[in-house]
Amino acid sequence: MLYLGCHLSIAKGYYKAVQEAVSIGANTFQFFTRNPRGGNVRALDEKDIAKAAALMEEKGFGPLLAHAPYTMNLCSSKEDVRSFALGVLKEDVERMKHLPDARFLFHPGSHVGQGAEQGIQYIVDALNQTITEDGGPMILLEGMSGKGSEIGRSFEELAQIIQGVNHSRNLGICIDTCHLHSAGYDIVNDLDGVLNEIEEKIGKGKIGGVHVNDNMNEFACHKDRHAKIGEGTIGLDAICRVVTHEKLKGLPFNLETPNELQGYAAEITMIREKTGEIL
Repeated sequence: MLYLGCHLSIAKGYYKAVQEAVSIGANTFQFFTRNPRGGNVRALDEKDIAKAAALMEEKGFGPLLAHAPYTMNLCSSKEDVRSFALGVLKEDVERMKHLPDARFLFHPGSHVGQGAEQGIQYIVDALNQTITEDGGPMILLEGMSGKGSEIGRSFEELAQIIQGVNHSRNLGICIDTCHLHSAGYDIVNDLDGVLNEIEEKIGKGKIGGVHVNDNMNEFACHKDRHAKIGEGTIGLDAICRVVTHEKLKGLPFNLETPNELQGYAAEITMIREKTGEIL
């Protein structure tokens, strides 16, 4: 089963988002846990969540991806920014326990001139304060393209964070096809090699989700500009090899391309038809 969806709004509730996903041929989706440019969060509606969970089960949904806000920078040079980020991390991870199979993911952050080692240590410290036992929802570090002072530009940096966390059984990564390609990992010509390298450096079973995006820029550019599927330097064929790869089977694949709802519907249909993975 291919679990394929896109980023959707939960402004009208989780049940409405599941209905919207079903309407475009999706059987997973991604959502922001709160205002992506701020920190406000709505109270959980247990009745809405129960309705959403029932519809997800009926339609055979895979896991959901819950994306942290962009304002969450665990490795900022500013103590107040790190404190805010830690509060978001703790609160959102706790909220995930109330949702049906939602995996929490976040950008590791930017060290803004302190150096990668200090940034990584701040992230490790925050995760150790949040994850106090082996259990709970899966938490995913998103691999980044490597622009500016981003942490997570390489498998080595992601591995260093995970290895520093005391309870890391449910800690993994979310890979992004655009980010990988921009960071210099050749998923077009050597997808097997890239996935093998992830297993060697981070571990088997550590990929918990995939963002499916084409790349507006060239390979190894270290820029983060998503393109619509088939309109970038990765291409439809390579994207289809990703979503059907045996090592990624059963994962949630979500589009983050520059699209509105009907554009996502067209991309989902295109990928399903190309791969033969029809609902």
